[in-house]
Amino acid sequence: MDRSIVYPGSIPLDTDLLNTNRNTMVALGALMQAVLGSSTVVDGLAVAPSVPASLAISVAPGSVTQLATLDAAAYGSLAADTTTALVKMGVNLGPTSFTLTAPVASGQSVAWLIEASFQETDNSPVVLPYYNAAAPTQPYLGPDNAGIAQNTQRTQRVQLQAKPGAAASTGSQLAPAVDAGWVGLAVVTLVYGQSSITAASIAPMATAPLLRFKLPALRPGFSAQVAFTSSGSFLVPAGVSAVKVRLAGGGGGGGGSSASGAAGCGGAGGYGEGIFAVAPGQTIAITVGAGGGAGASGNNAGANGGSSIFGAYISATGGQGGTNTGTLWSGGGGGVATGGTINIAGSYGSDGGSDGSTINGLGGASVFGGAGRAAKGGGTPANAFGPGSGGGGAGGVAAAGGAGAAGIVIVEY
Repeated sequence: MDRSIVYPGSIPLDTDLLNTNRNTMVALGALMQAVLGSSTVVDGLAVAPSVPASLAISVAPGSVTQLATLDAAAYGSLAADTTTALVKMGVNLGPTSFTLTAPVASGQSVAWLIEASFQETDNSPVVLPYYNAAAPTQPYLGPDNAGIAQNTQRTQRVQLQAKPGAAASTGSQLAPAVDAGWVGLAVVTLVYGQSSITAASIAPMATAPLLRFKLPALRPGFSAQVAFTSSGSFLVPAGVSAVKVRLAGGGGGGGGSSASGAAGCGGAGGYGEGIFAVAPGQTIAITVGAGGGAGASGNNAGANGGSSIFGAYISATGGQGGTNTGTLWSGGGGGVATGGTINIAGSYGSDGGSDGSTINGLGGASVFGGAGRAAKGGGTPANAFGPGSGGGGAGGVAAAGGAGAAGIVIVEY
């Protein structure tokens, strides 16, 4: 930030104070632009019914941050600067009220637009004392003793206005367009005969450039993580308003075999992930899908894996078990995910066959890793591999298949 320099014994100049004020404004404007950008930003200024209820509304205190010129008019002895762009903030410390009118014709409605803009004005005029060289003890009143009042403040405020649209048949009324250089805050709709405004009459504008997050609510991305390998619940910590969730359903179990054929391998559980809005203190139930049990020795199918669920937000079903009916040796199908930004179906398990020598398949691989292997003498369980992967089928001898791996729920916040 630029700073004025003064020296002992030097004659103070009005520009010493004026430059100090301007330099401070420039520094704050640069800081606001670095944090908020150069687009218009609104904080506060919520539109609400009056209390007690009437045909009046109240616009709450707040601010508008907007790109403007450094000084559109001369600032005291400092010349105007209309070429330098600077982010400025207008602040209203108190509420502003508007009284609206309903249409006068039966069956009609009118939509009022409430809009805001940055406003900079010179005000607070005062007749100032000036130095009189001819009679130092008798100051002039105003410049050259003219008695002229001069503005003593350049203020930055939020300018507000309420604009009615044309009255029209209820349901066809339209709000006026937002003026250039202004931002719309809300639309207030009044019907014929209405005597008071309620919250239902006020519709905040989705295009209002509101400051959505305050610094205490911001976090450096998702900086903490907890993995659930069994069912439980997640308590949303203080200050957390969003979580990232990744989950997989349980893997299907591999089928068991008789002395000849090879059973199908289990499919992988579905996988999903997404970011979800939550509230501090909220408790969210979590279900972790169990891995599908292995098909017993003989012509027995593996069990399906269980579903993994994160509250009402996102879920993934388990993979299907591998089959073996003596005439059908299909690998299990993969599970599916719903509710996520990313929803991936699980991989199919390998098919078996009537010939026990075809024991070379794998269970369905999950997003997190590999799966159980089909093997003579018993399928390999998938538990040592990625969560949600399928178990291997058995073949060549009478043996059990391999169990599918349990799913998982991972929460980042």
